[in-house]
Amino acid sequence: MQAVAICSPLRRGAMLLCGLLALAAAATATAAAAEKPGATAPADAVRLAMRIEALSYEHGEGVPKDPARAARLYCEAAVLGDAEAQFNLGWMYANGRGIERDDKRAAYFFSLAAKQGHEQSQKMLRFVGEPDSKPPECMLPTVLADDGRDVLVARSEAQKVVFGLVRQLAPEYGVSPRLALAVIRTESNFNPQALSEKNAQGLMQLIPDTSARFNVKQPFDPEQNLRGGLAYLRWLLAYFEGDVSLVAAAYNAGEGAVNRYRGVPPYAETRGYVKRIMNLFQREAHPYDASVTTPSPALARIRLTQGS
Repeated sequence: MQAVAICSPLRRGAMLLCGLLALAAAATATAAAAEKPGATAPADAVRLAMRIEALSYEHGEGVPKDPARAARLYCEAAVLGDAEAQFNLGWMYANGRGIERDDKRAAYFFSLAAKQGHEQSQKMLRFVGEPDSKPPECMLPTVLADDGRDVLVARSEAQKVVFGLVRQLAPEYGVSPRLALAVIRTESNFNPQALSEKNAQGLMQLIPDTSARFNVKQPFDPEQNLRGGLAYLRWLLAYFEGDVSLVAAAYNAGEGAVNRYRGVPPYAETRGYVKRIMNLFQREAHPYDASVTTPSPALARIRLTQGS
């Protein structure tokens, strides 16, 4: 109500600032409520707050105009999958709005938003050509840290958002947040926009078949991607009765390969993957819900092989 009272007497020229203030108040209130013990700020609120701040610096509404700072803030929101921020940053590059014009970089951000169905971005791609294959530096995530006390530590604002989502969602699926973070670190290094040569997508690098299997409609949305990956981890934990090395191997190479080779497949990539997960998770077993699925029919033979 306060925002409406402030906005009502303003002239048309000040309405953008008024809208920014109203949106910022809503996002701030949501984030502040999440500071209570056990609460988590929704990713949408964090992305919105970043985009609002960027918009204010881009247009100089209520703050000194600072295009470089606006671009950095847009990029932080872009990393978290905000399509509007991706479009806005692409627009700045396409038109040289306070930053050097760069059509390839513009196309990079337009293409990210276009994948999410952003119509204006889809149209803009016709004018700026092909995107740069190399991600801009601001889209490259920082490395996850370990404090030496069995605690994984976020190193950037984007990582903090992902950490919050993991802590909120992982218990719903009976998955240790540390295991989920280990998988995310190994799969995408906390980049929600990650796309592999094999078309694995998002934070937990879901291939299209896995996305369809666990009802993920937007794999580049951090929350949807996390839910799909956590659902798959929950299923694998039940299927391999909590054996973390087998779960990690199956997440990388598929449960069929683990069954066929009666353990971790002899692929260099998969063995390196399992080693990384085990080093980060630091546990060989994980609790599981036996009601999720029946165990692997090869599990008894796998255990015999492991024990020999």
